[in-house]
Amino acid sequence: MLLQLLWPRLLWLWLLTSPVSLSGSQCSLRRVYSRGYYKDGDLVIGALLALNVFEGHLSDFDRYPHYFDRNFARVSKHNQHVLALVFAVEQINKDPSLLPNVSLVFHFYDTLFRERLAVEQSLMLLSGVGRTVPNYSCQERNKLVAIIGGIRSTLSIVMANVIGFHKFPQITYGPFDASLRDPMQFPYLYQVAPRDTAQQRGIVRLLVHFGWTWVSLIVSNNVEGEIFTWDLTQEMSRHGVCVALTERIPETDYYGTRQVQKLYQKMNDLSSNVAIVYGDIDSLIMFKWVVSWFGVRGKVWVNTAHFDDTVSNDYHLYENSFIGSLSFSVHTNGVPGYKDFLQAASPSKYPNDVFLKDFWQAQIGCVFEASQHRKHTRKTICYGNESFDSLNLLNTDFELTGLKHTLYSAMYRVARALHEMLLSKSEMETSGAKESVVPSPWQLHSFLRQHQFSASMGDHRDIYGSTESVPSYDILNLQSYNLYGCVRVKVGEFKPEASMGNNLIINEEDIVWNSGFNKILPCSVCSKSCLPGFRKTALERKAICCYDCTPCPKGEISNQTDAAHCWKCPDDEYPNERRDDCLPRVTIFLSFDELLGTVLVSMALTFSLITALTLAIFIKHRHTPIVRANNRGLSYILLISLMLCFLCSLIFIGRPSTASCLLRQTAFGIIFSVAVASVLAKTITVVLAFRATKPGSRFQGWMGPRVSNSVVLICSMIQVTICGVWLGTSPPFPDSNSQAEFGLIILECNEGSITAFYCVLGYMGFLALVSFMVAFLARNLPDAFNEARFITFSMLVFCSVWISFLPTYLSTKGKAMVAVEIFSILASSAGLLGCIFGPKVYVILLRPDTNTRVQLLRKLNVNIKTP
Repeated sequence: MLLQLLWPRLLWLWLLTSPVSLSGSQCSLRRVYSRGYYKDGDLVIGALLALNVFEGHLSDFDRYPHYFDRNFARVSKHNQHVLALVFAVEQINKDPSLLPNVSLVFHFYDTLFRERLAVEQSLMLLSGVGRTVPNYSCQERNKLVAIIGGIRSTLSIVMANVIGFHKFPQITYGPFDASLRDPMQFPYLYQVAPRDTAQQRGIVRLLVHFGWTWVSLIVSNNVEGEIFTWDLTQEMSRHGVCVALTERIPETDYYGTRQVQKLYQKMNDLSSNVAIVYGDIDSLIMFKWVVSWFGVRGKVWVNTAHFDDTVSNDYHLYENSFIGSLSFSVHTNGVPGYKDFLQAASPSKYPNDVFLKDFWQAQIGCVFEASQHRKHTRKTICYGNESFDSLNLLNTDFELTGLKHTLYSAMYRVARALHEMLLSKSEMETSGAKESVVPSPWQLHSFLRQHQFSASMGDHRDIYGSTESVPSYDILNLQSYNLYGCVRVKVGEFKPEASMGNNLIINEEDIVWNSGFNKILPCSVCSKSCLPGFRKTALERKAICCYDCTPCPKGEISNQTDAAHCWKCPDDEYPNERRDDCLPRVTIFLSFDELLGTVLVSMALTFSLITALTLAIFIKHRHTPIVRANNRGLSYILLISLMLCFLCSLIFIGRPSTASCLLRQTAFGIIFSVAVASVLAKTITVVLAFRATKPGSRFQGWMGPRVSNSVVLICSMIQVTICGVWLGTSPPFPDSNSQAEFGLIILECNEGSITAFYCVLGYMGFLALVSFMVAFLARNLPDAFNEARFITFSMLVFCSVWISFLPTYLSTKGKAMVAVEIFSILASSAGLLGCIFGPKVYVILLRPDTNTRVQLLRKLNVNIKTP
């Protein structure tokens, strides 16, 4: 920063020590380049414009006149800057409400983007058209009221060191620079261009809109370039856009062939088809010229607001490079009359405009007669009466936009300040002496500071000042036009103050891309997009825009491109096979209508009917010895409980409800406990009956229904207590299970307390195990009808069923779990029914001859005598 402040003063000191011409006692600086356009009047506004680029040495101007043409790079559109100022002056002089009775004129110079020429021509404006004498006050200088100049900050600074010394107002028209706002260093410098702090946001929004996440940055190698890079990269990081390459434009000795090819190769290797370009005006001009000359094509250039699209007169060369580029431009309302003015402008109308003649010669390819002593004398003669409209000149913008509008605004800002200042001097209005009209330059500053600029053309008003932020940006697309030229077409708009999502408007149908993209939307990404069903996986030590695509885990989906995460479907939906969409789940339960439910219902009803028939047979033959010998009361209880066991399995079928969930396990557990307790009581009865037959046995008092009924009642009450505690603490409830089976929602009963559920099963297993052990020990007792053996076998079947039930139940899911439990209930109940009552029914129905008291006693005696 210190060097930036000191070097203009060093340049000023060096300029004063340059070769001088002596004339008596007065010295003057030797002029190197003094091409200008001057018009005399009451008030003069000077303008130091950067219209062309000279690539040679300034000292060669005088010695080699032809050297000027050979090293003179004309920037066609910049020559229109002069016409914009001329148009503004003519409009001001025509306006009766602005500076009446005062003619406003101009004095223009071309600085060729050289700081030394900016200092020299600042002195020329102060010294007049004669010799350039430092600090010399000539007569013509008294008409000078303000100076417009400084297309970039370096030119503005060196000019300020000369102009500010004499307190002349200096209005810059280049991009806004915050460093020029220091009132201590630049008290007499004013900027017309608005702030462009929102431009970075607009660029990033444009990148995000087109999905360009892998872009290159090409910026000038100075402080402004560093600030722009920092602000832009911060905004890009917040929106997932990465910088593939950052290249800085040198201030001098721009790229040679090898360097341009190296840059182009880098961009191709990184798959970066989009480049954002930012820099000083002259460096951008040279950059565009080199890119066009070496035919860099197949890229989308995103340009900032002060980027000038015009670079070369060779349209076919230019088409391959910058056609299809997108540029930001500060939105301005159209100025009436400018197009008509430009179409009518010609060298014959403005014969003293040397810059217009240069533009004419470059565009038409002719020379004026006064210029034939120079090189290219074989060219055709320029008559100068042609017009822009009739010749269809290339690179001609008929709209007052960009820098032209800034210059137009600067001229109007000075004119309005002058107008207000002159109105405040009522004594000068009545004097009529034109000499007194010219104010002192320092008097104009207070009006320039207080006055917020507005350019007025009748009813047309355009608010545009240095204190205002940019209200909106136009997005322009450079397109070919009539096979001979190119034109910028508005394809969108960015409004910084609008809400997110509404601040960018793009008409993609109107965009024409570079021919290298074959009329398709360019793509600029580090990695190919991840399709739906995949998610992005970051690569180690790579930018966030470089990633791999990983399939979503099982049970999760991603339904958008480049998803950062996968997510689970809602509970009532499930992922499809491609894992990019959620499908509605099918709700299922073990219903009566399906085949499995119908089979289980049929089995339950069949076994219930068989049990009921068995009970009816026992009741009908209740007086027969076989029924009485096996404790017919316990037989009735066991048959009734078995019949209820078969029927309670029906509660497990159908849509689960609160009532069915509360009843199914508790009813099954209590009823089955009664059945198993009855079997245990029968076993105990058999054992006691054998013991009581011995003489003097003390078990004779235990015989009778009291003991068996007590066993059944006590064992059943224990199960009832367990079920009561279960229902009172954590009862079962209807629930939906979406995790059991893929794509299904299973309606089931949640057991509430798993511990209570297994306690119920465990208690039944305990009773069955006790019954099995007692029956097994009593299997060889002298029983005429083998009651103990039948009980042993029935308990063996019962235990086998429920031991196999546990692993099968735990390994199944959904409604299969319900089917397994129902099958276990039916199988174990059928085992008890068949093993205990099957042989007895056989004897009652098919062997009634053996169902007599005589046969019973005979078998009993035989069994007792048998060792």
